Amino acid sequence: MTSAPFSILSFLLLMPATITSRTIHIGLAGLGNVGAGVYKNLDANRDLIVQRTGADIRVKRVIVRDISRARDVEVPPDMVSSRWQDLIDDAEIEVIVELIGGTTTAYDLVCAALRAKKTVVTGNKALLAERGQELFALAEKCGVPIYFEAAVAGGIPIIQVLQEGLVGNRILSIHGIINGTCNYILTRMSQAGLSYADALREAQEKGYAEADPTLDVSGWDAAHKAIILASLSYGFWIPQECVHVEGVDKIDIADFKFAKRLGYTIKLLSVIRADEKGLVEVRTQPTLVPLSHVLASVSGSFNAVLVNGDIVGESLFYGRGAGQDPTSSSVISDLCEAAATLVYGARHSGFVPHGLYGKSKPVDDTVSHYYLRLTVADEPGVLARVATELGRRSIGISSMIQPEDLEDTSGQTSLVLMLHDAKLGDVKGALDAIRALDCVRGEPSWMRVETLQGS
Repeated sequence: MTSAPFSILSFLLLMPATITSRTIHIGLAGLGNVGAGVYKNLDANRDLIVQRTGADIRVKRVIVRDISRARDVEVPPDMVSSRWQDLIDDAEIEVIVELIGGTTTAYDLVCAALRAKKTVVTGNKALLAERGQELFALAEKCGVPIYFEAAVAGGIPIIQVLQEGLVGNRILSIHGIINGTCNYILTRMSQAGLSYADALREAQEKGYAEADPTLDVSGWDAAHKAIILASLSYGFWIPQECVHVEGVDKIDIADFKFAKRLGYTIKLLSVIRADEKGLVEVRTQPTLVPLSHVLASVSGSFNAVLVNGDIVGESLFYGRGAGQDPTSSSVISDLCEAAATLVYGARHSGFVPHGLYGKSKPVDDTVSHYYLRLTVADEPGVLARVATELGRRSIGISSMIQPEDLEDTSGQTSLVLMLHDAKLGDVKGALDAIRALDCVRGEPSWMRVETLQGS
């Protein structure tokens, strides 16, 4: 029988049959979609949580920006205020749940909570991605843990997997579809033939996309999550400026048609891996994924994270990546772990730095296959001119599609190339040269092609 880090599962086996519960008062900052779910589901499953953890977790105070705003849950008025400092000042509150979002007020709240020796639970991926190094250093100094399962992939317990389940593995790579909004948009473009604009509009109508979808469609929501996963996997906080990010807003329906002919679909994929020298690359971008691979079948608003460990091999984690109930489930899981710390004395480390890696790989040095679609003049010699610019940078062509349309009298046509492994910096240099060719019309469409095991 193998041993494992102390967790909520450990103390379940040690608890007596008769439960004498201890009340844990929490302060809830934010009563939006996820906050309302936490409040509602904590109350609905209180008896179950007490039996499983020995802790009666109760919300004592709720902080909101606008007290007058109508909410999805009814909270007694005397529990609600608009000053986050009220959570810090209440001596009975032992755990603060930060669900207000952003990186300014949330940062001030979390810092104040740690200094007041109050355990922190947060689902704020932007806060952790941008200021996680500072926060975890302060948490270590104050001897207070931060829990953040809800910050990545909604209801999928991927943080716990990396911290506990795979703690004995060197993480070779992580491939993640970790933004439900983008995955829904790309799924509808692929399966229903919708344009990007129509797919985005549909996502907004169904509540999968915000009125301002910029954070999602730019790729940065997924990139923030990738930074957290990479930092946990490789023991140093990944600088945001070392992360390569591209969004989905420039993908054309034609790219899906050509990708399918080539045996691929398109996903917004976050890729995290270390090379043989220990340099870590972190990138999020639209990527061609083989139709034969399991990640190609992840559709709609679902998320999936494929983790490759040196001992365990590949493990796939799949589920709802957003929404009130899946995300509140992760917050409540963290609250139960926090209760274990307070009731049984176990200590959750949050983030453990180490020096086995420690450097980010320059983005231009990352290597991939590539897909390139050009709109070019329909005349002899075009392919040779494009191939010359690629050849100058030692980039080979593995296959080509040039569709024939005898009824097209526009004088231009599509040219689709699949490129061999090349450094991003070389590809960008070639693209600059190709854009300048007088036979090339408009902006080239290009994406990475990810090589995956089992495809």
